Amino acid sequence: MAKLTEKDILAWNGSDDDYMNPDHLAFFREKLVEMKAELLANANQTTSHLQEQEATPDPADRATLEEEYALELRTRDRERKLLLKIDSTLRKLDGGDYGYCEDTGEPIGLARLLARPTASLSIEAQERRERLKKQYAD
Repeated sequence: MAKLTEKDILAWNGSDDDYMNPDHLAFFREKLVEMKAELLANANQTTSHLQEQEATPDPADRATLEEEYALELRTRDRERKLLLKIDSTLRKLDGGDYGYCEDTGEPIGLARLLARPTASLSIEAQERRERLKKQYAD
C-alpha cells in the first residue's frame, strides 16, 4: 500500500482487528522520528544561540537578554522531556504496544494519536486520571 497521509488516517474506518496495522505503525513511526529530529535541531540551535551571548553594559538590556535566555531554556527543558517521551513511545511501537491505552488496553484512537502521537492513554482514561488528580489536589 502507498504511504498513508493524515487524511488517510482520519478517514480510516477499518475493523478493530486492523487497528495499528503495519501502515499505521509506519505512519506514526515516521511522525515520531520527524518530531524527534525537529526537537534535536531546536536544541542545537539553542546551544549555538547561547554560545553567542552578547555582552551589554546596560543593566536593562542585560536583564532582557537573561529573561529571553531563561525562557528559551525552559522551552528546551520541556522539549527535552518530550524527547524522552518520544523515545519511550518508539520503544512501545517496537514492542507492539503502541496505540493502546496503558490503563485499559483499549485502542487510543487514530485521531487522538494524530493530534498527540505520544499519547499513552485513551481520552476517557486521561480524563479519569485528571479528575482523580484534581480530587487529591483539592
